[in-house]
Amino acid sequence: MADARPRLRLSIVFIIFAALLLARLPLGRCQGDDDYDDDDRSQGASNVFASAVYSRMMNLTSIFADDIGRHFDFCVKDTDKEWNEAFNFSSDLTFLTKCVKETKGMRDLPHRLCTSAEVKFYFSSFIENNGAKNFLSLNKNCNLSSWLSGCEPGWACSVGENAKVDLKEDRNIPIRNVNCGPCCQGFFCPRGITCMMPCPLGAYCPLATLNKTTGICDPYNYQIPPGQPNHTCGSADMWADVESSGEMFCPAGSYCPSTIQKVSCSSGYYCRKGSVSPTRCYKKSSCPPNSTNQDITIFGALLMVALSLLLLIIHNFSGQMLTSRERRQAKSREAAARHARETVQARERWKSAKDVAKKHAAGLQTQLSRTFSRKKSSNQSETPKGFGAIFGDAGGEPKKKEENNLTKMVQSIENDQDSYDGFNIEIRDKNVKKNAPRGKQMHTRSQIFKYAYGQIEKEKAIEEHNQNLTLSGVISLATNVEVRTRPPIEVAFKDLSLTLKGSKRKLLRSVTGKIMAGRVAAVMGPSGAGKTTFLNAVAGKATGCDMTGHVLINGKAEHLRSYKKIIGFVPQDDIVHGNLTVEENLRFSARCRLSADMSKPDKVLVVERVIDSLGLQAVRDSLVGTVEKRGISGGQRKRVNVGLEMVMEPSLLILDEPTSGLDSSSSSLLLRALRREALEGVNICMVVHQPSYTLFKMFDDLILLAKGGMIVYQGSVKTVEEYFAGLGINVPERVNPPDYFIDILEGLVKPSASVNYKELPLRWMLHNGYEVPRDMLEEAPDVDSSLRGNQDNPSSNSSESQSLAGEVWGNVKDIVGQKQDEYAYQFSKSQDLSNRKTPGILKQYRYFLGRVVKQRLREARVQGVDFLILCLAGVCLGTLAKMSDETFGALGYTYTIIAVSLLCQIGALRSFSLEKLQYWRERASGMSSLAYFLARDSIDHFNTIIKPILYLSMFYFFNNPRSSIGDNYIILVSLVYCVTGIGYAFAIFFQPGSAQLWSALLPVVLTLIATQQKTSKFIADLCYTKWALEAFVIANAERYSGVWLITRCGSLVNNDYDIAEWNLCIIILILYGLVFRCIAFFCMVAFQRN
Repeated sequence: MADARPRLRLSIVFIIFAALLLARLPLGRCQGDDDYDDDDRSQGASNVFASAVYSRMMNLTSIFADDIGRHFDFCVKDTDKEWNEAFNFSSDLTFLTKCVKETKGMRDLPHRLCTSAEVKFYFSSFIENNGAKNFLSLNKNCNLSSWLSGCEPGWACSVGENAKVDLKEDRNIPIRNVNCGPCCQGFFCPRGITCMMPCPLGAYCPLATLNKTTGICDPYNYQIPPGQPNHTCGSADMWADVESSGEMFCPAGSYCPSTIQKVSCSSGYYCRKGSVSPTRCYKKSSCPPNSTNQDITIFGALLMVALSLLLLIIHNFSGQMLTSRERRQAKSREAAARHARETVQARERWKSAKDVAKKHAAGLQTQLSRTFSRKKSSNQSETPKGFGAIFGDAGGEPKKKEENNLTKMVQSIENDQDSYDGFNIEIRDKNVKKNAPRGKQMHTRSQIFKYAYGQIEKEKAIEEHNQNLTLSGVISLATNVEVRTRPPIEVAFKDLSLTLKGSKRKLLRSVTGKIMAGRVAAVMGPSGAGKTTFLNAVAGKATGCDMTGHVLINGKAEHLRSYKKIIGFVPQDDIVHGNLTVEENLRFSARCRLSADMSKPDKVLVVERVIDSLGLQAVRDSLVGTVEKRGISGGQRKRVNVGLEMVMEPSLLILDEPTSGLDSSSSSLLLRALRREALEGVNICMVVHQPSYTLFKMFDDLILLAKGGMIVYQGSVKTVEEYFAGLGINVPERVNPPDYFIDILEGLVKPSASVNYKELPLRWMLHNGYEVPRDMLEEAPDVDSSLRGNQDNPSSNSSESQSLAGEVWGNVKDIVGQKQDEYAYQFSKSQDLSNRKTPGILKQYRYFLGRVVKQRLREARVQGVDFLILCLAGVCLGTLAKMSDETFGALGYTYTIIAVSLLCQIGALRSFSLEKLQYWRERASGMSSLAYFLARDSIDHFNTIIKPILYLSMFYFFNNPRSSIGDNYIILVSLVYCVTGIGYAFAIFFQPGSAQLWSALLPVVLTLIATQQKTSKFIADLCYTKWALEAFVIANAERYSGVWLITRCGSLVNNDYDIAEWNLCIIILILYGLVFRCIAFFCMVAFQRN
């Protein structure tokens, strides 16, 4: 049944088509028109008759317009255009004139033409017999009892002399059994039927000649009947698809201006099979005489070279722009830093001179006071008028007329905008408020850098004058509006416990304490103590667990996630962008995470301050580097990892092992930078592993955890040794205290006192009067009862050991619970209490766009390899997969779809698979996922536009299909857009290795499904490859007209294609791309690691 449906539909199509074919032939003579004498065979009379016949043919086309619209629309878009290209003989009616001469006068020609019933009979028999031209069904003229010579191929007969024939008759076949003879040239006469049909334009239908050697009538490959010496070869015997009647088509290398004339192609032209006129070759292309196609590979090579040069120029130009921009920034930065240092030095020299002058002035005043009376001296100024004028002392008002050069220099330093008052640490509120908005008024790079370095030098001066500066000292200096303190965040936790949902294993047990603003707290403990779990629990990121207890933010029961815009989290791994410089990484984080109301100069100041405090000045313009391409050192990379959070000026900064892998000097530098952050009111909590004694003393507080997630100590670093000494645990001399405590908790060192290390958490809880869980009291029965206080003495309850199956089931429940919590965490919303408005989606989109452009430019070599492989694929497929007229190039386009889909889809994986960790970190910090996705997709549209051009520059010019390069380009752009979206989804959902395998497998499988005839239409329609192949075939089939019309319709109906669906194919490919982009974005947001 699956084969019967297309055959039935094709049969109807051919019948309608043949009826329309006959509509173009004369009907008037069948009705007894005697306007012309049958015996008049003069040339002029024949031409007039032919013209009259053709004019009557033209008047019958509108009769069949409705039938064309109903049955023929799947392969004919413009009826008039298509039929004119097939049967518009107005330019040359020679075949009609000759046929009039070859028949018995002008009356006999209409009697030999097939009626609608005969045409219907021919095409229906042709379809039913699968195109076997020698097996038409029997009819009243050609049957077992009556087989006339007109039934043979290439011959036809006429009706009786007095019979009338209506060509529009579609039911009854007329009796044709007289005047049988060869079919006129320009017509074809099938075997088994006794009438003639006109050959379409593009066909070559001369009278056949007998090949006496083979007995074949060349060029039609039919034989004359045996035993009939008077039977000769006639004209063509069949018009069907090119596979069945290829000998009827005008041969390649020649063109046929009429159906009875063949002309060889001359030099400079080429003629494809079935051509009506020659096609001029492009200039510089190779077209010798009798060319079947033009050799335009040189144009493809030139186009590829031109495009390569253009891409190279764009890359070099953009690279030079980036380099020159970085150089200008470096020059401006160095000039600003030099100006700041020189200004500070000048100010210091001025202060020294002023102090010396004051000392001399004080001595002079003492001498003068001895001379004058007490009354007179009491009315004098504290300093002489001359010195006050020179040094501008606060004791007197200087006169402008008496200002000397030194005074003018100092006033220039203090009032010049380029100095920005940043160096005058003695300036008070009045002057500061007056000059505060200057940062917002700056636009030039030099002004911004001078402002930034001026403030940095001022802060250094303040630090030098306030070596013992504490949080209270910072608050006291807040009278200067330029010194900003951050909103404090204090996190308190009471009886905090975490238990896995499935296995009920405890990760944290009764943790109580707090971390305070303006202090640096260290979380220490042996491996497996739950240090990172503790940070996640405090931050509200713990998933798959049941949490009990309370977490208070500034004394209120609020979720810490509500403050995520002012909370920085530094992961243990150095998750930074390796193809960006140090400064670019920090600047991007600052742009997206600092307040949108903050001016650009202030943001630059923040970045420069962090770079200076972390000691990254020497590598600020160096790429961070990746595993494949080395960049900065590991210690510098670790500091950049911390700096990404420092530049957003957090109020709470959580760090997971920031000193791991750092040497002592790098660790000290990092910790000093963090202490400076703490002086501004930042709450800093960090996990560290056995720091040195120097680093240990730089912390303010210590949270010491034992295995099982229990607190052993929480408090000031200064009192930790005193507390353990009270338990009888004394740190030996020359032993680092944190190392000794952790070794005890690991069980590696036995304390000198009779204290079991397992009892230390319980002793801490009893020491602070915390409520102790019963199970902890059971685990430490040897603890002195006096320490237990009023704690209940629980009864011993022995828990039964879990079976293996129960343990496995508990682990499964743990995984399921964790996934559920992760999804709930991703899609839950919390109230924003941070009071910070970060840049919106559009601004972040612009920032992401600029970052991706830089990354792509630095990955130009990878892009170049992609382009080269695509060009090679175009050359190979264009050379090997030659265009087939029988299938309209379907095979070559099938290979094209597979190659382009595979290469572009794998190339699209890099857009998201290589930066998953970076995205997860940025999204957790509050950056827009939509802006990130759209920016990367927008930049990838460059590949969507360029890759089809590169492929077509090779494939099209090596293969030279009939379809236009514009149509092919539009299809390939839509295809690349589609497969790029699929690549995004694979890159986000799968691991890189699995994503590559899926990207290689999917195009091949979908193409095989779409090209199978037995595949369900519904399943085929789900394959994007089906729509791409249909678009390619339609674009090519539209260029086949005239004699190719039946071939086109047969191919389209067999593949279930519609010539009017080209736009639909493009739209569906684009929709597939959009849908898969939406799927990819959903997966990116939903399937995220915390």
